[in-house]
Amino acid sequence: MAWFKRTQKGIQTPTEHKKDVPKGLWYKSPTGKIVDAEQLESNFYVSPEDGYHVRIGSKEYFKILFDDNEFKELDKDMTSKDPLDFKDTKKYSDRLKAAQEKTDLKDAVRTAVGKSKGKELVIACMDFRFIGGSMGSVVGEKIARAADYAIKNQLPLMVISKSGGARMQEAALSLMQLAKTSVRLAQLAEARLPYISLATDPTTGGTTASFAMLGDINISEPGALIGFAGPRVVKDTTGKDLPKDFQTSEFLKEKGFLDFITQRSELKNKVNLYLDLIQNQPVRA
Repeated sequence: MAWFKRTQKGIQTPTEHKKDVPKGLWYKSPTGKIVDAEQLESNFYVSPEDGYHVRIGSKEYFKILFDDNEFKELDKDMTSKDPLDFKDTKKYSDRLKAAQEKTDLKDAVRTAVGKSKGKELVIACMDFRFIGGSMGSVVGEKIARAADYAIKNQLPLMVISKSGGARMQEAALSLMQLAKTSVRLAQLAEARLPYISLATDPTTGGTTASFAMLGDINISEPGALIGFAGPRVVKDTTGKDLPKDFQTSEFLKEKGFLDFITQRSELKNKVNLYLDLIQNQPVRA
């Protein structure tokens, strides 16, 4: 049984020959459950152990919602500028460049059109990895243009929110996006085209105060944090203990702010069911 014993003393393996476990092979959920990364991906990035919905971005949502992951991206090269010459711990222009290099994204939202269960759908999906999914001029403009595209082509619109709020480096310019996007959604409603808002974890700040809560149907995923200010800020401001599960999607549904909470595995079917019902069309199988 010498195979598990080291019969020679002093044997050392050079660093360059050591075998490391590849990063991303396992995922640990907040409840401490360990999940195989491939199993997690095949399960729509939901932990099979505890049902925790892992944060994902536009790449994953597009794959889930668009048939065969085929779509045409809209305004994909639009990037933010630095008209205020803003600087905090680093220049805003440098922060943008670093975020673009790190995430391979141009900004915190991607917009696209493609078929979902055989019918065309316009989707705007935010990415939290890009400066916390913050809403600046590009985010507002791309969502507005996605709404314009939907109106021009008589298509429904879906926005997937995942954001820490307005982008402070653009100051009032970022706050102007609340009005811009809200106006476009009002025009979408006047055109009698459906708008579905999916609020994911987290959806906060100016995003919540504008397009994230203006859907014909407002939906969310289980356990998502949704609110304007975070729970800690609310507690410190009011000086009161907060209710159990405060600002979770379940809490908001109970209070009437959300219509449905949808498991990610059912997201594509549910979204298209809602669209068929809103448009009084035959329900797709």
